[in-house]
Amino acid sequence: MKLLIYSHFFAPSVGGTETIVLSIARGLAELRTSSGLSEFEITLVTQTPAAGFDDRLLPFQVVRQPSLSRLWRLVLLNDVIHVAGPALSPVALGLIMRKPIVVEHHGFQTVCPNGQLFVEPSQSPCPGHFMARRHMECYRCNLALGTVGSWRLWLLTFVRRFLCKRASVNISPTDWLQEQLQLPRVKTIHHGLEPCSTPQRQSTTSTSAPIVAYLGRLVSTKGVGVLFEATRLLREQRRSVQLLVIGDGPQRASLEIAAKTPPLSGHVRLLGQVSTSKMNAELSHAHVVVVPSLAGEVFGLVLAENMQRALPLIVSDLGSFKEVLGDTGLIFRTGDSADLARQVGRMLDDPQQAASLGQRAFARAERQFSCAKMVSEHMEIYRSLVKMN
Repeated sequence: MKLLIYSHFFAPSVGGTETIVLSIARGLAELRTSSGLSEFEITLVTQTPAAGFDDRLLPFQVVRQPSLSRLWRLVLLNDVIHVAGPALSPVALGLIMRKPIVVEHHGFQTVCPNGQLFVEPSQSPCPGHFMARRHMECYRCNLALGTVGSWRLWLLTFVRRFLCKRASVNISPTDWLQEQLQLPRVKTIHHGLEPCSTPQRQSTTSTSAPIVAYLGRLVSTKGVGVLFEATRLLREQRRSVQLLVIGDGPQRASLEIAAKTPPLSGHVRLLGQVSTSKMNAELSHAHVVVVPSLAGEVFGLVLAENMQRALPLIVSDLGSFKEVLGDTGLIFRTGDSADLARQVGRMLDDPQQAASLGQRAFARAERQFSCAKMVSEHMEIYRSLVKMN
């Protein structure tokens, strides 16, 4: 079967979409028929430049920044078109050529003009203005882009919904997102993780202060400011706690200033972007990982990855997070720093509960979020579409 996978962002770019697309493509490329032949001939198309990345290391063809005419030819030559996110050109071309189209949703681009379900001016979660037809709210939300830019985002949301309603299958990583999308022919396939044989967490019995860790981009939707405020409240309560921040982004400069301000001064480490080995070494000593996102989360890959490390988790009460975490961690009210501080205190006061939650999280990740399961479920969709065609 000839499969074209279109992902606007791909390696060497780093992010959740890139990680999942690579896992799917690599997993499918390794599948063999009973006679030993490759079951899938995969072409991955991306707008991300190579920037020194060696595509020859991958078990599939990569086509970067193709012209529209070349993209047309590639769509024509393949049996199924998989689009990571509702990118307009490949979906439209596939529909014109009557190809089976699979759209996998990694964001909210079909239900929110800025794709985040986030109100930028107030820095708060969006209650769903676009789907409730409160379109002036959408316009005001994106005015930082100017009048034309804001209306353009709003109009493109209608176009994306129009195209996705005509896709053969829409894939959602969570049931919660499926409810938000309100699209036909939607199937939930959870994101999958590469195998991890044993939990990575090390003993945290130490005379040093307990470590509360954050891992992710330093942008407004990730709620890092909420975690800083919660840590400030804990320090004012005379609690011994250290905040570890791994990641980079536009908020780093302001966070570095906050980290030097009492009562946080001397109790915050901002490591920036680090290697995987250093990240794992640092996190292995964490007492708890906090994921305080305000919006923009359709699954929560960072949750699943830290569940796989058997780390205790405290997460905001976003619908996707609650679905992924289940009953294996603690939840706090989104954006509520005082509630987050309370939950961190609970976790640090009960090491046995923390360890138990970490082990349960590890077991859930192994059971629910395997890469093999994700690849197999995608394969079944492609097979069924080819049979129908």
